[in-house]
Amino acid sequence: MEKNRWLDWAKELQDLSQNALAYCKDIYDIERFRRIREISAEMMSEITGLPVKQVKDYFCAGDGYQTPKIETRAAVFRDGGILLVQESTGRWSMPGGWVDYNLSVRRNAVKEVFEEAGMTVEAERLIALEDRNRHHEKPHAHEILSVLVLCRYVSGAFVPNAETQDCGFFTPDNLPPLETAKTTREHIEMSFSALADPNWPVFFD
Repeated sequence: MEKNRWLDWAKELQDLSQNALAYCKDIYDIERFRRIREISAEMMSEITGLPVKQVKDYFCAGDGYQTPKIETRAAVFRDGGILLVQESTGRWSMPGGWVDYNLSVRRNAVKEVFEEAGMTVEAERLIALEDRNRHHEKPHAHEILSVLVLCRYVSGAFVPNAETQDCGFFTPDNLPPLETAKTTREHIEMSFSALADPNWPVFFD
């Protein structure tokens, strides 16, 4: 818990300083807020054990007003099972990833399934719009909105690729070890419930 509090403080300092740098004009204020941003990176380095430069490149690389990152996770069903892909860790997750800057949520969900599983799908409905850090045990350095999208399988089969090792369709009572940083049992259960209910009310935080 204590470590999470320091993480929250580092994130808030990064957020405040980036927002200030997007608007302030005074050269002395700019210098001060840049230093505050450096302090947030140094704090994050202490928390994670990563080199300060690496933290800066990832944690402090943005410009403009700070907003959450967005990712999609696709719920694809076939023969009573949900599609999961095997990550490089050997664990499994729903196909997905960051929303590309030039893609909509719908198009990104479809793209990620094709890239990670070799399958063509159609995105049909939203299942949930989650604050990622509220639903995962390990908090992320960034604030993330995770969009679960119900998709209909059209065609295709797994194609070897650089991101995933394999894929398969699984029932809730026969799930493989999950990559819980990306997909939780709650996500899978929610997806099955949404599939069964054409009037599913979209869950959102």
